[in-house]
Amino acid sequence: MAQSGKGARSAARSVPYKSELRHLQIALVRAHRHIIAHGRRVLVIFEGRDGSGKDGSIKRITEHLSPRETRVVALGKPSDREVGQWYFQRFSAHLPSAGEFVLFNRSWYNRAGVEPVMHFCSPAETSAFLREVVPFEHMLEQAGIRLIKYYLDITRDEQRRRLKARARDPLTQWKSSPVDAAALEHWDDYSKARDRMLRRTHARHAPWVIVKADDKKLARINLVRDLVRRMDHDGLAHDIRPADDQIVFDYHGDRRDRLAR
Repeated sequence: MAQSGKGARSAARSVPYKSELRHLQIALVRAHRHIIAHGRRVLVIFEGRDGSGKDGSIKRITEHLSPRETRVVALGKPSDREVGQWYFQRFSAHLPSAGEFVLFNRSWYNRAGVEPVMHFCSPAETSAFLREVVPFEHMLEQAGIRLIKYYLDITRDEQRRRLKARARDPLTQWKSSPVDAAALEHWDDYSKARDRMLRRTHARHAPWVIVKADDKKLARINLVRDLVRRMDHDGLAHDIRPADDQIVFDYHGDRRDRLAR
């Protein structure tokens, strides 16, 4: 019987991080080979506040996968031409083909988070997005794309600590931007935007999975456990125990109240 709660967290801490990560990365390689062999299409979306650990999580997931069939998509500011397009158009060009595993480091959900908070779009544009995104994702699911959505959730104090550390470290200073200061200044606005986004876009065919990410190592281990099991089609993940449900859980019901405030 799988452990959960405090017992699972204690068990997770008792296993050395590197050896557990290696075990999970082997399982990821196994699952990825299955995706390639059967022509499956998998898209994983990573959302979260600045400093929530998206980059690090994606790196651990992809570092041993086939680079030919794995793509990480992190789109920058849209060009003038892209601004005049249907909003989803520039993202659609990066959707997975048969046998591909694609990870979006931020996604079309910018329109529900950073864009309205920073006034990069109008309220009408955000409202239109929130009406259209669930049907759009339903079309992806009907077309055979397996869509998995993770929101990495951190506390205000942890975000402040990470952004300060990022600015001091010469290896991560490239990540720093004026938006970092705004992230802290507009914490409450981002919280409201996050809550609205999750409430409006959590759907049966494309549920949001919350990852409590203050502890980076525990978050990564449990996220990868969850991902491997969600990617499993033929019992390949039989040796991977479930993620700790205090760290990784579907967004629904009373679990909404566990988000950082």
